[in-house]
Amino acid sequence: HVDSGKSTTTGHLIYKCGGIDSRTIEKFEKEAAELGKGSFKYAWVLDKLKAERERGITIDIALWKFQTAKYEVTVIDAPGHRDFIKNMITGTSQADCAILIIASGTGEFEAGISKDGQTREHALLAFTLGVRQLIVALNKMDTCKWSEDRYNEIVKETSNFIKKVGYN
Repeated sequence: HVDSGKSTTTGHLIYKCGGIDSRTIEKFEKEAAELGKGSFKYAWVLDKLKAERERGITIDIALWKFQTAKYEVTVIDAPGHRDFIKNMITGTSQADCAILIIASGTGEFEAGISKDGQTREHALLAFTLGVRQLIVALNKMDTCKWSEDRYNEIVKETSNFIKKVGYN
């Protein structure tokens, strides 16, 4: 589940929903580029620690609040790396709804959904922690050339698993 693009996707969502201004994103883009991590500009909305930015991974949970015309939203970005699972549990235990972001790349999806995979573990933990609403989002579809067959394969396998966990 590490490197599936959770923080980048979440930061981009916050930006698109008006939760952060373009000047701040431009600042993050410049700073990230200076470290050779230009593609991390949206992740830096949530990844504030020096170690997170240098390593390109989320270590601690991060909260971000914003409002839309209809909702008040609090985003909790949680780490995907196995070493920081306690922090993931802390964040997930506060959630009303979870977004399970899945990397679609060949090998990436398979590693995450395997018996000991982080995608599988995160879905199971979310349910165990009482999160009953789950949104599954496929990311990195460009790495498989937007293949509909790949999409359908991931949807089928993920759906089967999350139903066994208890989601409907």
